Amino acid sequence: MSDRKEFRDLATPEAARDAIDSLDLSPAPEAVPLREARGRVLAERIDAAIDVPGFDRASMDGYAVRARDTFGADEADPAELDLAGAVHAGAEPDVTVEPGTCAEISTGAVMPDGADAVVMVERTDEIGDADGGGDAGDGGDTGDGHDAAADGAARIAVRTSVAPGDHVMTAGTDIAAGARALGPGTRLTPREIGLLSALGVDEVPVAGRPRVGIVSTGDELVRPGEALNPDRGEIYDVNSTTIAAGVEEAGGEPVLYPHAGDDYEEMERLLRRAADECDLVLSSGSTSASAVDVIYRVIEARGELLLHGVAVKPGKPMLVGRLDRTDEADGSRGDESAYIGLPGYPVSALTIFRTFVAPAIREAAGQPEPATATVEGRMGVGERYGEGRMRLMPVGLLDVSDGDRGGDADDRPLVYPVDKGSGATTSLVEADGVVPVDPDTEYLDAGESVSVDLFSPDVRPPTLLGVGEDDPALNRLLDRLANPRYLAVGSREGLRRLRDGVPDVAVTAGPTDRDVDAEELGRWTREWGLIVPEGNPDGVEGLADLVDRDLRFRNRPTVSGLRRSLDAGLDDLADGRDADRRELAERIDGYERTAKAFESPVRAVVAGDADAGLGLRETAARLGCGFVPLGEQSVVVRAAPDRVDREPVAALAAELSADGRETGSDDAGPALDAILDGLPGYSRNSRNDP
Repeated sequence: MSDRKEFRDLATPEAARDAIDSLDLSPAPEAVPLREARGRVLAERIDAAIDVPGFDRASMDGYAVRARDTFGADEADPAELDLAGAVHAGAEPDVTVEPGTCAEISTGAVMPDGADAVVMVERTDEIGDADGGGDAGDGGDTGDGHDAAADGAARIAVRTSVAPGDHVMTAGTDIAAGARALGPGTRLTPREIGLLSALGVDEVPVAGRPRVGIVSTGDELVRPGEALNPDRGEIYDVNSTTIAAGVEEAGGEPVLYPHAGDDYEEMERLLRRAADECDLVLSSGSTSASAVDVIYRVIEARGELLLHGVAVKPGKPMLVGRLDRTDEADGSRGDESAYIGLPGYPVSALTIFRTFVAPAIREAAGQPEPATATVEGRMGVGERYGEGRMRLMPVGLLDVSDGDRGGDADDRPLVYPVDKGSGATTSLVEADGVVPVDPDTEYLDAGESVSVDLFSPDVRPPTLLGVGEDDPALNRLLDRLANPRYLAVGSREGLRRLRDGVPDVAVTAGPTDRDVDAEELGRWTREWGLIVPEGNPDGVEGLADLVDRDLRFRNRPTVSGLRRSLDAGLDDLADGRDADRRELAERIDGYERTAKAFESPVRAVVAGDADAGLGLRETAARLGCGFVPLGEQSVVVRAAPDRVDREPVAALAAELSADGRETGSDDAGPALDAILDGLPGYSRNSRNDP
């Protein structure tokens, strides 16, 4: 298209915030039932309409008295009073306390006429009955339901003196009628709801929750639960549910709309509908400068585009503007809706939402900024950056403060980049927050202090960080630990990261060529080989078939331990043929076509996209495939020497031990041995190790 829209000059982050601040997201106040008010914010002051309590009441079990009748009374010379009756909570008194008398009373009961104080039951004795007889003993309501008046007791000995008002809560003591109970802007927690309940309030005026319409765009999107066709490049819609959760957390009311394709008319229809029904419209995707992206044209034609593009990474393709409402739209919402366009990649969308949009929603809803949302840490590794725009770097955290590391150890959490690309959805759970990096900063050194803006105050950094080879037995071991995080980066990369000092442990499989100062915690073996269709219809017997026959193969990447074992096997085959391994590899159809996850080559075989794939006997058995064994490889768990004494590392070591019962629990359950027993091709001892 000749009139294709390119990015304008990128706005600064400050200009983006100013543009968003200029939007009106604020909904009208509303009244909600008290039972639904937790977490909402009061829109106006609430005054007490009644006294609380609304009557003088006893604050403990005992006897209601005239205080002057007890003056001078003590243990040696108690005052003796006639028992005139009893008053219980929830009942209207039918007795009057005259001079020289008292009335039995329970906590919370209305003070009877004539009484101005309460003597606690523990400082009294029952000394007689109506006939003048009876043995001395504890008088009044003893707490077991005993009613002295009902039993005919006539006199009570009071062994202490009290002053007027003692053990009495007078009317309005808690809060008096007409007093200011709660002010506007108060966030309603269970405490405030309790006060409003005491005042008899059953409906409260609160700040409205901004309605936020969410429209994900792109012809490739499919709703979770629907059938997915990877051959068409279809992916599940991640942003709708992710952003909706963020809107709700910020105090807004998310409204999900059907996802829009890249058709202009359909996009316009959905955006206009959302604008009519919502205070803010959020879209994700279709914001970059490409020929199929049409949102910016809808905004310019049906509203006002304030900015297109922000100098921030990730998230450069952000839009801010306004959308006009139709004539029949709800007039209470004004004549336009705010609009913000988010990037399409989930990590970029969530980062931009958290940085720019969530604060605006919180302000419109009257919600405070979240507490403890920033953590001070230190870079675990160096990180280079030089693109000239602010970077919101996704990072993970690791608390290493519980190890025996000496008095001079720096116990600030380690901060490490989690940058798998904006399109990597797993970064959403592998990262704990972002580090804002100034455009002028080209390098962050290892050990340098950084501030981490957490994605949420609810973020729980992992107790243990592991990296390396993916493995079914390891996955089951991790299930036995409290909140671990494991990054399946492959054996070679795992050892490199362990050497650089960030993770607690690294897991490797097969041969390694890196020397790392580490302590072995445990090991096991697994059988590897070629995965083929069930029944092995092509009669594959070994690596030679891949080299010599026209078979489609699916490999693993070079960082994988399985790939290292495969290459070692090709070395042996090449030596037997007096050939070069690289020549043999070039003859394998698909040798360079790799899949990151250990199940992926097997699934390619299941789908008919490959005749053979590199994998484990366990995976072949679980997915119903044939298996051609090529050898066993050791899986080794190594720990950084300065982390061995950390409690989570020690817990992992205990699970790796021979009996698996060193955790201190009487019922630790099956550990490594039981796990291996349930996995085909797994065992404790290795017979060979390519």
